[in-house]
Amino acid sequence: MRNRRIYTILTTMMILSLFTVVGFAEEADAAAINAAKFGVLTLIPPIVAIALAFITKNVVVSLMLGILAGGFIINTTGNNVFQALINSFLDLVTRSVNSLADPWNAGIILQVLAIGGVIHLVAKMGGAKAIAEVLADKAKTKKGTQLITLLLGLLVFFDDYANSLIVGPIMRPVTDKMKISREKLSFIIDSTAAPVAGLAIISTWIGLEVGLINNAFASIGVKADAFGVFLQTIPFRFYNILILAFIFFSAILMKDFGPMRKAEIRARQTTVNPRQEEVKIQDDLEPKEGVKLSVWNAIIPIGTLIVAALISFYSSGYSGIMAGDDKGLIQLFKNAPLSFEAIKQAFSASDASIALFQSALLASVVGIVMAVGKKIFTITEAIDVWVDGMKTLVITGVILILAWSLSSVIKELGTAKFLIQLLSGNMPNFLLPTLIFILGSIISFATGTSYGTMGILMPLAIPLAHSMNPDMGFIVTSTSAVLTGAIFGDHCSPISDTTILSSMGASCEHLDHVNTQMPYAVFTAVISIVFGYLPAGLGVPIYIVLPVAILAIFIGLQILGKRIEEADVLAYEVECKNAVGEN
Repeated sequence: MRNRRIYTILTTMMILSLFTVVGFAEEADAAAINAAKFGVLTLIPPIVAIALAFITKNVVVSLMLGILAGGFIINTTGNNVFQALINSFLDLVTRSVNSLADPWNAGIILQVLAIGGVIHLVAKMGGAKAIAEVLADKAKTKKGTQLITLLLGLLVFFDDYANSLIVGPIMRPVTDKMKISREKLSFIIDSTAAPVAGLAIISTWIGLEVGLINNAFASIGVKADAFGVFLQTIPFRFYNILILAFIFFSAILMKDFGPMRKAEIRARQTTVNPRQEEVKIQDDLEPKEGVKLSVWNAIIPIGTLIVAALISFYSSGYSGIMAGDDKGLIQLFKNAPLSFEAIKQAFSASDASIALFQSALLASVVGIVMAVGKKIFTITEAIDVWVDGMKTLVITGVILILAWSLSSVIKELGTAKFLIQLLSGNMPNFLLPTLIFILGSIISFATGTSYGTMGILMPLAIPLAHSMNPDMGFIVTSTSAVLTGAIFGDHCSPISDTTILSSMGASCEHLDHVNTQMPYAVFTAVISIVFGYLPAGLGVPIYIVLPVAILAIFIGLQILGKRIEEADVLAYEVECKNAVGEN
């Protein structure tokens, strides 16, 4: 086991040599000087971060030690190692403070915390559970139950933890009644948690994703609208989209394969796996005891968040454009301020960090007022609930700050100046998105965190993609590979928090969930590479790539999957009786 881990780490290090950060100044700047001075040592910070992520399973520690390693290299003068250690620690502090002092970064962290507060407030008011129960009442057949579970997972788009802890407990009695396995339920929950939250433009994830994209472009001196790039990556999030298509087709066709099919056969004969026990669900998102459930307790605050965000995006972009010197855009807004082109330009020019923080803050106020007005909470209790929701996302802020700091170390060391010269012309451009996806999957699977994987890879992937091919379409494809690779690995990982919470939410034995989900996730990932990132890397238009990839999921499920017949259930019952007789 240990040898396998060492082999995996060494393999990852070799793959890592394909990734780097590019200094943007053409003249002999500090990054170029450091690249010439330190050479191969410039690879140490990202290698340390990734290798330690494998070993420690702790991304915060790994990122921090990666930053310290970079600071130690930069501050080493002569043989004074002790002084270099002190300076590297001081350098870590300085970089962290500078990262947080940046207005964009501060806005990103504030909106992440505020959205967390809104979600917690809505859950405690019973709004999320009320919506879930309304949908659960509509489930009348096996097919319908699975589609309702999928729909509910899509509706709880704003947070992956909320999805796992809301959808499972609500749908579990319904799926048990319909003799759908706990494994299938936990698979649907897990597949609509991170994949959906990672796609949503209003979620607890968007701050991390947009913040990392913005910082990566800034590191190479390219002025880009980070939120606009985020929106452009959505059609290229092949794994996220295809895993949702897989759930839909599996429900429509009523076909399964591998361990999941065996679990479904067992569920047809016995409602619940006899080896399973009821798993105690975390009550962090349970409504306050005695509260009257109402869908409006969710619709109004979340609706406020969405509507306010759209208005804030437009207002922010409009103000920026009208204060600029692009006469063509200014004239467009004067003549047709609400045209599709004007709205698109306004969203692209908006300050997403400020717009989302404004909308989240307004939604928080609306939620608190509703809670107090309905006498669910006192004003003090409502604020406490809101703050408690913010606390759950503090770790996201920590990861962001450390990721930004690691990015600045890599940039200052001039890792790109060294590696681009070393690797120039040695790798076909079209393979880059696929390699990024695979590396992200490996790191995320080993560490159990998609957040940390994005933080490690994004500062490397975007600059390398830009250095190989400055076309924005190629960069967008590579960026999406970071985001989806991280989610695929996290989806499969038995130590992932969302994987564990999905098992808990469905009351499914954890390893049963992992074992039955893995073949489905790997199948979807293979389709994502073969019919997604490889052709997209070759420049095939997305309007061709995405439909073909979805069709491949459908055909693959038709070929591999089989419907469960009565004979299959009877054969299982005979097998069980024989096994009991032998014992």
